[in-house]
Amino acid sequence: MIDFSTVTELPGNLASAEQLEMLHTRYHWAREFCRDKEVLEAACGPGWGLGYLAEKARRVVGGDYLESNVRIANSHYQGRVEMLQFDAQNLPFPDSGFDVLILFEAIYYLPEPKKFLAEAKRVLKPGGILLICSANREREDFNPSPYSVKYYNAAELKELLEGNGFAAEIKVGFEAGRKGPLQKTVTLVRKTAVALHLMPKTMKGKALLKRIFYGKLKPLGMEIDTGVPVRALSPAPPSPVTNFKVLYAIARKL
Repeated sequence: MIDFSTVTELPGNLASAEQLEMLHTRYHWAREFCRDKEVLEAACGPGWGLGYLAEKARRVVGGDYLESNVRIANSHYQGRVEMLQFDAQNLPFPDSGFDVLILFEAIYYLPEPKKFLAEAKRVLKPGGILLICSANREREDFNPSPYSVKYYNAAELKELLEGNGFAAEIKVGFEAGRKGPLQKTVTLVRKTAVALHLMPKTMKGKALLKRIFYGKLKPLGMEIDTGVPVRALSPAPPSPVTNFKVLYAIARKL
């Protein structure tokens, strides 16, 4: 069993302003699909967005592979949302039980993503929606997680979803193309560190570099910081998509 805690954003970890905006943006985007719906989030870590989603949804259930994350979420929410331990590739729920299924920053860890998609189809109601957020491997300074299995570009992610029973639309966010002198220097250093395999492998190690390049960092709380800005998303351009950091998929069950 892999200990994903070293690469998971956890309460108390130090985060840059952009990192906080990424958290808020993905859940703000998802929340628009959750009004009065039955919602399941798989691989939700310590449950950052569960309370935020629960403000709109009829019911929210969260789950994670790590028992430690389940403990953190249950301790914080105290029954406000349901939190269980499970593998995203084996969802412990009956057929057609949810309107919305969420998988954020986790598809690249799955050894069998097609098995997850089969499970997603099974637990979603007719016309149900699967929302996926993932790092874009085509950005020029992309740095893969040490436990990742496969990252998808925009075209591959759409093909994967549409080949497994979903109609998919891909969006992009967090543009990386507009850079001043400082941003260009940061990108160059990051690319060099990635090429030489010098990038830290843990969230704590990455926080040190972020402090050097981005200045003062802010500790992550128990839930997302809704006081930070939300970024707009755009339709994905044709691959290669080199100037956006994040991919967002809206997949409707056929």
